[in-house]
Amino acid sequence: MLIPSPHRIRTAIEQRRFQLRARREYERERFIRDLLTDRPELSGPGRLAPFEHRVFSQNGEDGVIAEIFRRIGTTNQRFVEFGCGNGIENNSLYLLHRDWSGLWIDGDPKLVAAIRDSHQQFLSTGVLQLRESFVTAENIEGLLAAAETPEELDLLSIDIDGNDYWVWQAVEQYRPRAIVVEYNAMWPPDALWVQAYAPHRGWNGTSYHGASLASLTDLGSKKGYRLVHCDLSGSNAFFVRSDVAADHFADAFDAASHYQPSRTFLASIVARPRALGPFEAI
Repeated sequence: MLIPSPHRIRTAIEQRRFQLRARREYERERFIRDLLTDRPELSGPGRLAPFEHRVFSQNGEDGVIAEIFRRIGTTNQRFVEFGCGNGIENNSLYLLHRDWSGLWIDGDPKLVAAIRDSHQQFLSTGVLQLRESFVTAENIEGLLAAAETPEELDLLSIDIDGNDYWVWQAVEQYRPRAIVVEYNAMWPPDALWVQAYAPHRGWNGTSYHGASLASLTDLGSKKGYRLVHCDLSGSNAFFVRSDVAADHFADAFDAASHYQPSRTFLASIVARPRALGPFEAI
């Protein structure tokens, strides 16, 4: 009996993984096509759902962000993302590959070490700055200042699984032209709810996290931003500063017009293939 070589076994495993991911991706894209067909209002004038596409993002953020800046233009092509993960899957890696520059902040030393290893070419040239820090309402503006962040950067992405609302509220000196922030889709679009602030609280695996879409929309309005989209996975809300939004988006900026329920299955392919180790579980 011939025993396959380790190389052949490894190759077969990798091929099977790619087949399964391709099937999941196809099913995801088919669901989205059916959803847009069943709900034509999602594809109406000014809407962003048809532009959802992912290159490095977990959901369709990459395509939405690209379309937002196609409409409003860019100034300095600078981004800041905190809660950037391991740098393989987030909302600004695609921009980094499109000649943007910016700052990543994450409080997990293992994730920061992984970024230093995999993104050395960006870090060495200064195109990407990296800070290891747990982001709080008290330190966010100091972190931005230390990185010499321009006050009117193009994009701010907030994904810290908890104090997102409070940290955004604390950003006063900086006026990003567009903001992406996670919302808690458990709460219906008319519900005002924000988790109690605790500086070093992270997500504990329960539904007690973040803020409702209505609360973030209310905060955005007070800070001069319009809600222009929620991704179809029910994870992220996209805001554009009112003075640059003009008539580039659907003439509806309230939570009820954009709310999407949680569809976590749309993000079932959490890691991109090139980020996997040879025997990592699917």
